Amino acid sequence: MSGVEDRVVVVTGAGGGLGREYATLLAAEGALVVVNDLGGARDGSGSGSTMADAVVEEIIAAGGRAVPNYDSVATAEGAQSLIRTAVDTYGAIHGVVNNAGILRDSSFHKMTDEAFDAVLKVHLYGGYNVTRAAWPHFREQHFGRVVVATSTSGLYGNFGQANYGAAKMGLVGLINTLAVEGAKYSITANAVAPLAATRMTEDIAPAEMLEKLSPAFVAPVVVQLMSEESTDTGSIFEVGGGQVQRAQLFRSTGAHFDAPPSVDELRAQWDRITDMGDSAPGGNPLG
Repeated sequence: MSGVEDRVVVVTGAGGGLGREYATLLAAEGALVVVNDLGGARDGSGSGSTMADAVVEEIIAAGGRAVPNYDSVATAEGAQSLIRTAVDTYGAIHGVVNNAGILRDSSFHKMTDEAFDAVLKVHLYGGYNVTRAAWPHFREQHFGRVVVATSTSGLYGNFGQANYGAAKMGLVGLINTLAVEGAKYSITANAVAPLAATRMTEDIAPAEMLEKLSPAFVAPVVVQLMSEESTDTGSIFEVGGGQVQRAQLFRSTGAHFDAPPSVDELRAQWDRITDMGDSAPGGNPLG
């Protein structure tokens, strides 16, 4: 096999926007797609089957192969049921696209515990739950592809999105470790930070900006990362409006102390420590 031909891929939050675009392009490229969507509102309230069913009907009408799933990824039980749908229907699971998300935006001083927890449950725990349910299959077959949806709100911060940003940066930490642990099993794990016009962004970005941000610009990157040929792992890609970039954490050259420094000694080197002019890619010094 090459590309994603005959690969079984789960796409969460695939009932609209970016998820729909991922699912339809994967199917057009020959993948067998499980279209997961709880069918709720942007804030996570409510549920229904209409959204997932419509995308499946669209894929089948175009000659593709897809089945719907309506489980919540926010629970381990829901994620296990989702992966079971893939295995029971198609006999395998080869890739997961963790795209499901909700928004509960609020400035930090107004943030409620419930709003913080709800966003982490869907984004961070959802990514964990679905990937964890698929992981034994990936290891056994020595092949797996994981993509998570991160965000510039997590990478760089954004007003009113402490919960969302924390969840999205948490997913980067997750794929960094999955890339290490999955390497000997030919499992890759990557993050995509999309910028696209969807119901999640419809009242956040200016209309003139959204007109240039079709989700169709993002989907090919996800399909590439799901493919047989892709060897990238532990990488972050910022994608939107025709621009595709890889993002990476960097560390400064810094300063070295032979003995624990005094505060004054540390302060004397602070400009050197914080100067990123001669930075190098970061990595785990213990790894």
